[in-house]
Amino acid sequence: MNNTAQQDVSALSFEQAVEELERIVSALERGDVALDKSIEIYERGEALKKHCEALLKAAEDRIEKIRLDRAGRPQGVEPLDAE
Repeated sequence: MNNTAQQDVSALSFEQAVEELERIVSALERGDVALDKSIEIYERGEALKKHCEALLKAAEDRIEKIRLDRAGRPQGVEPLDAE
């Protein structure tokens, strides 16, 4: 995949990338795409998948858990995975 196509993927929102990935999967499952085109869209699908995974990881990293004091009142936040 060329750099221009890769840059196009990085500019997509999560929702846009998932939508395009669903279209690619559908086209590949139908089997009505020529071999060369199948390889091309498969590679784009891989780039879209990686992009979605990166966006999900970034979102997970931003999620915080509300910390409560002994009385149950919010006291602050901490990373979701912190114990």
